[in-house]
Amino acid sequence: MTGTGAELAALRAQVAELQAERATLAELVADRGEELAVAARMLRARAATMTSVVDAITEQSVVGTDRHGVVRVWNPGAERLLGLPRADVVRRRRITDFHLPEELGGRGLDALVAAAAEHGSDVRDWTYVAAGGSRRTVSVAVTPRADDEGGAGWTFVGTDMTEVRAAERLKDQFVALVGHELRTPLSAVLGWLEVVLDDPALDAGHRRALDTVTRNAARLERLVGDLLFTAQVEAGRFVLTPGEVDLGGLVSAAEESARVAAAAAGVTLEAHVPGPGPVVPGDAVRLAQAVDNLVSNAVKFTPRGGRVELAVEAADATVCVHVRDTGVGIPAADRPRLGERFVRAASAVRAGVPGVGLGLSITRAIATAHGGRLELAGVEGCGTTATLVLPR
Repeated sequence: MTGTGAELAALRAQVAELQAERATLAELVADRGEELAVAARMLRARAATMTSVVDAITEQSVVGTDRHGVVRVWNPGAERLLGLPRADVVRRRRITDFHLPEELGGRGLDALVAAAAEHGSDVRDWTYVAAGGSRRTVSVAVTPRADDEGGAGWTFVGTDMTEVRAAERLKDQFVALVGHELRTPLSAVLGWLEVVLDDPALDAGHRRALDTVTRNAARLERLVGDLLFTAQVEAGRFVLTPGEVDLGGLVSAAEESARVAAAAAGVTLEAHVPGPGPVVPGDAVRLAQAVDNLVSNAVKFTPRGGRVELAVEAADATVCVHVRDTGVGIPAADRPRLGERFVRAASAVRAGVPGVGLGLSITRAIATAHGGRLELAGVEGCGTTATLVLPR
């Protein structure tokens, strides 16, 4: 009996302990339930805030998709741009439904998101096809997103650029037309000037005057050529003639071509080229134009008594052409925009150096077309180093 009483007492103690644990667990569940309820309310509030923010964007289309490209988010901007209400699109259509098949190139969603998947984001122009069949040129920023089910997806933020791109095309067409109409009479003027200057009976005074006319006509012809070239680049009609280019010889030729102008400006010009080579694939005429532009700029922006140095540096994967000068330099605020058409550094404007801001944009376009790049470094008042980087 005593043993049985002890067992009952132990059993009652265990039951009491279990009841206490159950009460504690119930309290924890209640606390956790309250925490979960608070968290749920916060998530709903955050979702509502995000929805209101996205819905407030009316000038840009915001489209969110799941990993397969099925639309999950469709804001009023997308409704306005593509002419479809949210209810007709969300979970019913794919983002690729609104793109030209020829632009996707048979790759489907991957054509839109591959660059963003690799680099974290991507911005480029695409053609959107609206509900009525109209086409719009749209600058689309693509970024990865987490969808509402915790999976991977994509966000497409589009800005309608149709009118802007049309205006740019008209501008480039105008530039090309004007350039062509100017080049023809200029060629005739320069041809007849050459004939007149070949006349041995021409007196010295008239010869000097005609030399001045020839120099200015030649400068205008170069400017027209630059305008035509930039129009070709913007229109996508910039074609390279591939070959093997000896950069050492090319830099030496650029130094020889600029020697007279440098001497007249009182600028010392030196080229450090260690023998022939290196050789890179590319268009010899365009690469020569790029290097000539850099050397001409360096001489033009360097005051009398200054120095310009040319050098070629070869590495395993790249070859660099460096053009260093002791000229007016580049203000830090101007550096990001140099290389755009008609953009000039404030230091050049203050120094009264003539120019229209096309040389660097042309050089950058040539470098990009060769798979390379143009790098600019310098401090205002302390000179500039321009580096043409090309793949080997």
